[in-house]
Amino acid sequence: MDWLLLLPQLPATPSSLRVMVWRRMRQIGALGLQNGVWILPARADLAQWLNELHALVRQQGGEAFLFHAQTADAEAETLIRARFCAERDEEYAEFLERCRDFLAEVAKETQQEKFTFAEMEEIEEDLEKLEHWLGKIRARDFFGAAQAEPAQAALNACREAFATFVRQVYQRQGLEPPSATTFDPALGDEAL
Repeated sequence: MDWLLLLPQLPATPSSLRVMVWRRMRQIGALGLQNGVWILPARADLAQWLNELHALVRQQGGEAFLFHAQTADAEAETLIRARFCAERDEEYAEFLERCRDFLAEVAKETQQEKFTFAEMEEIEEDLEKLEHWLGKIRARDFFGAAQAEPAQAALNACREAFATFVRQVYQRQGLEPPSATTFDPALGDEAL
């Protein structure tokens, strides 16, 4: 497999440039291979992103070298992919924990019978945050980490719990619940 390597050389001070590079590399899903060596799969979109980061680093007084590379052996390739997956699985694990918190919150509000539109909106906002977060993790999951499917299943469970809560709110208010054509919890707002 082909890889992109970024080797930034950044001034010690101010530290803001180092922090900015670190944050952006983590945001895109890059793996810190070694101190000051970042690696990504060789894809056109990622290469463009790294070129833009390279230009930004140079504008701020740093330097960066961008390489296309290949691993010398299959073992190195396997280790790199495993490290990518391990990092994504850590993110998925945190996501799964937040899904459990979401489901516990919906259960608590249901038990307390807080079937109000205000509560429904609050829960919907939390669900939208989860959906957005999972999308960001998926975008960084280049090799299909093991926790990707459980994370999707957890999000689906959250959507189903929200849909049930919505029906209860509408029923409590004496209104007809939204139909599947106007609201589908599996699609979020896409069905609207």
